[in-house]
This record gives sequence, structure tokens and C-alpha cells, in this order.
Amino acid sequence: MPDIGRGCHELRVVDRDATWRLMYYIDVNAVAILEVFSKKTRATPRRVIDTCRKRLAQYKDIMGE
Repeated sequence: MPDIGRGCHELRVVDRDATWRLMYYIDVNAVAILEVFSKKTRATPRRVIDTCRKRLAQYKDIMGE
């Protein structure tokens, strides 16, 4: 997911009542879940992208990247 950062991806999970999206970052020894939300349109909401960027920056800061 280039809008968030290198190594970030989006997983779609279809449930009976909704389609869920998981935004995640793949690290060498971990997978960091950045956000989980229900998505109803093609576009990812700006607030979700902003939240994911913030959480990714926090994760990288903690991990010393």
C-alpha cells in the first residue's frame, strides 16, 4: 500500500454482513496490524491512511528503524 509506506499491504475479508480491511506492515520478524475497518467504497478513507501512517511511524520508532 504505497499511500502508507513501503512494506504495507491491505487484506480484504468478506463476512456475511460486511467487507473488512486489515492494513498491515511486514517486518523481518513480525507483522504489525495498523488498522482494521469496514470498507464500503473503493477509496480508502483519508483518516484511515493518516492513522496507519502514524502507527507505522510509531512502530518503526519503537523498533529502531
